[in-house]
Amino acid sequence: MSEAETHEQENPHAKVVLQAARAMTKASLLVTPPAVLVCIALFSILNGLPGFLGSLVGGVLALLASLSTLGLMRFSAGQDPMFVMVIALGGYVVKVVLLFAALTLLKGVTALHPMSLGITMIVAILLAAAAEFAAFRKTKIPTIIPS
Repeated sequence: MSEAETHEQENPHAKVVLQAARAMTKASLLVTPPAVLVCIALFSILNGLPGFLGSLVGGVLALLASLSTLGLMRFSAGQDPMFVMVIALGGYVVKVVLLFAALTLLKGVTALHPMSLGITMIVAILLAAAAEFAAFRKTKIPTIIPS
């Protein structure tokens, strides 16, 4: 038995977070990559090579942003619930700053069609969030409701 499995058995919170992370990752990877491929095909037809490159870069950035959140869930699963929130909020801030920096650096690149990049990112991020939300709602997570 590995150290991670032992720790997971000791901490019931870790089991629940990992269960949710698995379901959310699976749902996100089922929906988001096909949508990115559709955007790449569409913007390649509409805007040629710059549309293809813009959409490709936007899709990769959006997928990395989405999967980084799920990776942070897995990383912090065994931690105290308050620490999990600190990691989640800190990770969100870091992700937004890194996306802003990446988009700022890409602003002057003429090989990328900016609208293709932006629309692909929006589509991918919204679909990933919706898929993750739906998967989270379907996951059976024990909840205590005080009366």
